[in-house]
Amino acid sequence: MFIVLAFMFVGIVAGYLFRSRKIRFQNGLILTLIWVLLFLLGLEVGMNDNVVRKFASLGLEAAVIAVAATLGSVVAAKLLWGSIKNHEK
Repeated sequence: MFIVLAFMFVGIVAGYLFRSRKIRFQNGLILTLIWVLLFLLGLEVGMNDNVVRKFASLGLEAAVIAVAATLGSVVAAKLLWGSIKNHEK
């Protein structure tokens, strides 16, 4: 957990230091890394025999939780983005 927080802190410091520069490839890089991380997560789940065996028994409840979590993240991100954009004006 400390490593995750350390990486986040280093990223915040780097972002603060480079805030006046426009990094053109930043958005593409972030999107690519997110897709790679999602792929690796799916790969990990698919390789876990225990999870694959119990996939059918997870049922509707797990699907509802996953969809609700995803929608909640999207709504929160949209609200945050709107708040940031309104604050910049």
